[in-house]
Amino acid sequence: MPIVVKLEDMLHARRMTLTELSERIGITLANLSILKTGKARAVRFSTLEAICEVMQCQPGQLLEYAPSSVAEEAAAADHAAASSAARLPLKHPLKAVPEEA
Repeated sequence: MPIVVKLEDMLHARRMTLTELSERIGITLANLSILKTGKARAVRFSTLEAICEVMQCQPGQLLEYAPSSVAEEAAAADHAAASSAARLPLKHPLKAVPEEA
């Protein structure tokens, strides 16, 4: 994703834990964790405002635009190819092991 969330860097610089931030802004630890790891698909302005207020920062210090590189796209294509190869049938099917009585 081309938008990078730099929450972890800001927390480290402020010597603050994610739990402490969660308690101070009233957002669940789970939701902040999703944001911190970059897995969030969207961010409410009210959430961004609350984080900036507590962290004493600007939104641009938390978010960064980083266009996808050709290497990242190639790695994604390789991963997709490996995934589809894993679903192919085996050339030599495994033989069933007889059960012992």
